[in-house]
Amino acid sequence: MEDYRKLHKRIRYFFRVKRVAVKRKRNKKVSQNYLKYKSQALLLVKERIEYFNTFYNYKYGRIVIRNQKTRWGSCSRKGNLNFNYKIALLTPNQADYIIVHELCHLKEFNHSQRFWDLVAQAVPDYKEVRHSLRDNSLRLG
Repeated sequence: MEDYRKLHKRIRYFFRVKRVAVKRKRNKKVSQNYLKYKSQALLLVKERIEYFNTFYNYKYGRIVIRNQKTRWGSCSRKGNLNFNYKIALLTPNQADYIIVHELCHLKEFNHSQRFWDLVAQAVPDYKEVRHSLRDNSLRLG
C-alpha cells in the first residue's frame, strides 16, 4: 500500500510539472509581446496616475502591469492598481480613461452614479471612449 501511494504521488507530480511546461510553451508568443510592452506600459501608467492624482489625491498601493486576458485593469481592496500591458498600445484618450476608471475605484468600489460622476470630472467624454474601447480596440484574449 505504501508503494502504491508513493507511485501515485510521483505520477501526480510528473503530470503537474508537464502541464506547467506545456502551458508555458503555448504562451511563448504572448510572453514576448508582454515583455516588450510591459516597461512602456508601466511608465505610461505611473506618469498618468501621477498627473490625474494631483486632481483626485487618492492613496494607492502598488501599480502592477499584468498579462490579463479579459480585463484592461482592476483595483484591489488594498488599493493596488493592476493594468493590462496592452494599455501601451491604446490611444492616449483610451489609456487615460482606463487609468482614471481604476483610480476612481479607490474612492467608489462600485459602478454607481457617484463613481461615474468621479470619472466624468477627469474624462467628460468617458461614454464615447468606453464605446470605442469595446468596438474598435485591440482584442484582449
